[in-house]
Amino acid sequence: MPNTLNPLELIARRWQPSAAFVRRAALATVVLAVIIVVTGGAVRLSQSGLGCSTWPKCTPDSLTPTAAMGINGLIEFGNRMLTYVLCAVVGLFIIAARARHPRRRSLTRLGWAQFWLVMSNAVIGGITVLTGLNPYIVSSHFLAATALLTVAVLSWKRASEGDEEPRDLVARPARQLSWLLVAATGALTVIGTVVTGTGPHAGDAKKVHRIPLNWQEVTQLHVDFVYIVVGLSVALWFTLRAVKAPAAPRRTLLELFACIAAQGVIGYVQYFMGLPEIVIGLHMLGSALVWIWVLRVCLSLRDRGPLQEEDPGEPVLSGEPAAKEPQAASALSR
Repeated sequence: MPNTLNPLELIARRWQPSAAFVRRAALATVVLAVIIVVTGGAVRLSQSGLGCSTWPKCTPDSLTPTAAMGINGLIEFGNRMLTYVLCAVVGLFIIAARARHPRRRSLTRLGWAQFWLVMSNAVIGGITVLTGLNPYIVSSHFLAATALLTVAVLSWKRASEGDEEPRDLVARPARQLSWLLVAATGALTVIGTVVTGTGPHAGDAKKVHRIPLNWQEVTQLHVDFVYIVVGLSVALWFTLRAVKAPAAPRRTLLELFACIAAQGVIGYVQYFMGLPEIVIGLHMLGSALVWIWVLRVCLSLRDRGPLQEEDPGEPVLSGEPAAKEPQAASALSR
């Protein structure tokens, strides 16, 4: 029987995207992941968390919001529709990564990981509605979105570098310090979701169950971890200077300082102004940007060789291994 090709293989035979196109598609997944985080916050801050009373439909009798539901129904339903846009962008990245020659399985795996994270987060979002905005489910919804953002950033980085074995650009203790920074920032993000679960913005005007902890004490713990992240960032800066790290990681770390400083200002403004919704929304955007730059700092401290920008030969048919070209000198990808 003749071999049948799946749709991705058929596309790969007829379309050869450039390396730059794959990078742009990967960057688009990062942008959409950030938008999902921010719009999800807008749903909560506008008290639209139950704008659609059920899931997967908006009401028991209607797939879309009705006029009687007002602006809250439109906001909640609009956020749901963004999931389809995100799926389309992730799908484009998967197709582009698969069609690119030589084939890079690591990129397609990252693309599929994003797809399944989107699907799982959609289900978590549905459970959030069905449980009446249970704060623990709301927190897991945000953390799943952060996991999606993490994989999107990894995809963006891998689309810009080669496939050699990772090589440290700095001494191992400096790399370990960067991983400690990632861990501390991750803990900061988790604690931030607890602050949300204890704070006044529950996501709906009706009485919603909250995490039974003192909001101000949890907020203080969140601030303490901010200082830990700042301290680790400063320590990493001096360490990179001491070991004469390449300029690119140090520049990325400076960009992280700018993100942290802006986020700190926003955090204090929202606290002393009594948690205005628009400032909290900016704080959620800032948290996503800080996480992106922390990951970029960590990933910039290792090198996987240069990206092969052009296909050196004929397209590789399904099941045939790509010819291995001599490796060029390692260079830090941007």
